[in-house]
Amino acid sequence: MLFNSLQYLIFLPIVFISFWLVPHKFRVPLLLVASYVFYMSWRPVYGLLILGLTVVNFLMVNRLAKSEKHKKGWLIATVAANLITLGIFKYAGFALVSVKGTLGLAHIDWHEPHLHIILPLGISFFVFEFIHYVAEIYKGKPLVKSFPEFALFASFFPTQIAGPIKRYQDFIPQLSIPAKFKWEYLDEGMQLILMGLAKKVLLADNLSLVVQAGFNHPEQFSSIDMWLVVYAFAFQIFFDFAGYTDIARGSAKLFGYKVPINFNLPYLAANVSDFWRRWHISLSTWLRDYLYIPLGGSRCSKWMSYRNLFITMTLGGLWHGAGSHFLLWGAYQGALLILHKEYTELLERLRVPKAILESKLYHVVSIICTFQLVCLGWVLFRADSEKIAWHIIKQLMHAPYELLHFSIKQLAVLQIRDPIIFPGLLLLLPLLMVSQVIVNWLNDKRFYQSPPWAIQVAVMVILMCVLTIFSPDSSPRFIYFQF
Repeated sequence: MLFNSLQYLIFLPIVFISFWLVPHKFRVPLLLVASYVFYMSWRPVYGLLILGLTVVNFLMVNRLAKSEKHKKGWLIATVAANLITLGIFKYAGFALVSVKGTLGLAHIDWHEPHLHIILPLGISFFVFEFIHYVAEIYKGKPLVKSFPEFALFASFFPTQIAGPIKRYQDFIPQLSIPAKFKWEYLDEGMQLILMGLAKKVLLADNLSLVVQAGFNHPEQFSSIDMWLVVYAFAFQIFFDFAGYTDIARGSAKLFGYKVPINFNLPYLAANVSDFWRRWHISLSTWLRDYLYIPLGGSRCSKWMSYRNLFITMTLGGLWHGAGSHFLLWGAYQGALLILHKEYTELLERLRVPKAILESKLYHVVSIICTFQLVCLGWVLFRADSEKIAWHIIKQLMHAPYELLHFSIKQLAVLQIRDPIIFPGLLLLLPLLMVSQVIVNWLNDKRFYQSPPWAIQVAVMVILMCVLTIFSPDSSPRFIYFQF
């Protein structure tokens, strides 16, 4: 069941109305049943997977909390159970292909078995939530004693498929508050949902037409065209995932619950470190707390901290998908973060005047450079294989030479399936950058707080009409559903 589907349009109001009609003691069971219906509408058998993991984690963490001598053993066993499950479903096929490739280097012909494993939706997200829970209980945080509440923490349908990754200390206490319905829940929730749908349908889905054509047939495009395609993907993935997050937050708000934000103007980051404080915030903080810091963090020598950073980002890349290009994307991000630290130290050694570093010109140049580096990384992320990614990157590197021979005539010759969208993209790219700020402003409710209720309703009706008129013929599923 997709957020941008007719099924969800029917499902959500039914759950919303039922939730506020039943007594408080029935609300958690109601949401739990609804969450499993939501998940099993895709492939029913995988409802047993999330239920099984929930039971195993609940029982094993309870034993961990009661154990005095074997806490670390229970911690390792529980984390291992989660990672092994994730590994089987997500990485088994990739591992077999990698083994075959390694054996091929030794001229050994091996036919790997076909496992026919279908990746369960959202497994990467709820496994990370389970690992967060066991790690926090190991540190001495309070145990969740109610199984229904714990089960809802992992299966809560607004965040079930693609996050944001919740922290149980923030989510579980909300379940015990006997809240009464407030119109602001409906108001804020619907605004977020509509804004999310607008990001997804109006922006991300229309940009996907350009992106798909470019990445499927890069040989048909010039270097300059491909840069535009890469920029289009940068905004496609942002509006797609930010749109999902808004719908998730809005759906949760309808029930009076809050889930964490995931984005904060990421393409206005002035360096790569700042980018990762703004992009997929729930994942980057998870990687920091449960991977980077346990590896030693920065509480060690400089080169060891660099090692920890590189391992963290490389594994973070692999978390996104079972493919060598995802692994390379993560390694690339780790290398960029290390280079940024080295660059910062170099500026200090050179004693560059503070006035220069704090000037608006330096800040703007930093944003532009960071955006270019991030976009190069998106090629590794989006390409179907490592080979295609390198081909596109080489093509992009040829752009300076092509610019020397660039002409208006070349701009008009654009080999793409939709000749109307692509030329307009060149003019829209600066507007897409500005749109981050506009969308963030709207999400902060600054626009919706002051007008009368009738105007708010009118704006939402107009937005729904725009969504209907300008949506593409088909809306692909959210990008992060595959992770």
